[in-house]
Amino acid sequence: MKNDSDDTEDRDTENRSFNSPEIGALAHLYRGEVYRSTLWRTRLDQTTNWAVVTTGLALSLSFSDPFASSLPLILVGLMVTAFLMFEARRYRYFNVWRARCRLMETEMYGPLLRGRDMRMDGKWNTLLADDYIQPKFHISYARAVGRRLRRNYGYILAIQAVAYFGKLAVHPSGVDNVEQFLERAEVGPIPGILVVLGGVMFHGTWITLAWTTWRIEKRARAERAREGRQLIAIA
Repeated sequence: MKNDSDDTEDRDTENRSFNSPEIGALAHLYRGEVYRSTLWRTRLDQTTNWAVVTTGLALSLSFSDPFASSLPLILVGLMVTAFLMFEARRYRYFNVWRARCRLMETEMYGPLLRGRDMRMDGKWNTLLADDYIQPKFHISYARAVGRRLRRNYGYILAIQAVAYFGKLAVHPSGVDNVEQFLERAEVGPIPGILVVLGGVMFHGTWITLAWTTWRIEKRARAERAREGRQLIAIA
């Protein structure tokens, strides 16, 4: 438990302005966080690029000839999902550095640019200090997957779905009925109806996940607004 001297020290620390050496140290700290944020941002772009390239390759293979197999379009959906899993994991790390940078921008450099002193108000500096002392991810893995789906991968998977069903509908000629469509969807011994239902379930799953995590984040923002929390959501 804190004694009276500790409480007095905390009150003296709060609202104290940073001196020049402390500002210099914080500037170097901010530069380091920006570097880490940029590095992990590049890693995110890499997995997105892999997903785009493999999807383009699958489209080229499947549409190169009217009698070409539609199987590459199915397999690329699985590959894109794997890239999404990789990227969601990377995004959780990136989000840590991004949140720290944004907190320092709004609470340090914002006041400086307005001609005010940077002060220890016991809120933002304590939040940042705790994040360094006990680092942890700021969002769950499911929310990270949902964010990457809404930002990038939802569009890639939508293109994959449209291309797959378009391939079945137009190659080698226009489809005449549902039976013919399902016959074209067959993959080896797997009936076409199972393949189509699997695709609907696959795409329905990521749509549901993207929508559910969006609702969770919307609810979290509303709660912060009701509680009057003005700080950047670092946790």
